Amino acid sequence: MLLSDFPIIELECIDSTNNYAMQLIDANKAQHGLTIVAQSQLMGKGQRGKVWVDEPGQSLLMSIIVTPNVDISEQFAFNASVAVSIANVLQKECPDTIVKIKWPNDIIINDKKAGGILIENILRGSRWTHCVIGIGINVLQVVLSPELVNGTSIKMSSGKTLEVAQLRNELVSEILSVKWNTLSGEQKLTLYNNLLYKKDMQQLFRDGDQIVATTILSVNLDGRLSVLIDKNTIEHLYHGQMEWNWD
Repeated sequence: MLLSDFPIIELECIDSTNNYAMQLIDANKAQHGLTIVAQSQLMGKGQRGKVWVDEPGQSLLMSIIVTPNVDISEQFAFNASVAVSIANVLQKECPDTIVKIKWPNDIIINDKKAGGILIENILRGSRWTHCVIGIGINVLQVVLSPELVNGTSIKMSSGKTLEVAQLRNELVSEILSVKWNTLSGEQKLTLYNNLLYKKDMQQLFRDGDQIVATTILSVNLDGRLSVLIDKNTIEHLYHGQMEWNWD
């Protein structure tokens, strides 16, 4: 399908593009590929209840409504295809940078977070009827809030001034590409693991008051992260079980 087949709603300011998308679904006014874009969000959603902070017009803030054509058991494989799509587009646009995916849904450019993905699912009985793909990417910022010490933007990391609308179009086209329908869950996961941030490298996690040293191995189809601890123990972590330690 062509990008023109997918309608786009453009808003100046909204509490959350994901919330707006959910309201459209509840009102039976949604369709596959409908994309909501905002210049600014007052209550942008991040992972684990965190708020996505943006500067008006400087970030790409959007939500894409999708009617999945796969079983709910392949939920993480679907998520993986979204993350890989975004990473591939950014790598193409910024070839002199290194773009990776930090488990489960952060986009990393040159070892700093440039964006995040929040996917919310709607189930009707046992059917996976809709999902809302929320995406926030820092695009044009040349400086970020001092609290975001591990953050970056496309401009800061690559020096490139990308047109936000053009980047939006590329991402929507790639995420909704029919090519993903031809790949198995295992194939999508392989592409994801090929881009996994810190794969086969040491990484510290915070477990309460303790710091745990691990080697990151891979992500499984159920979305758990496999890590090696103490050289002979492999653990499979659920998202939120331990906190990533940037220090």
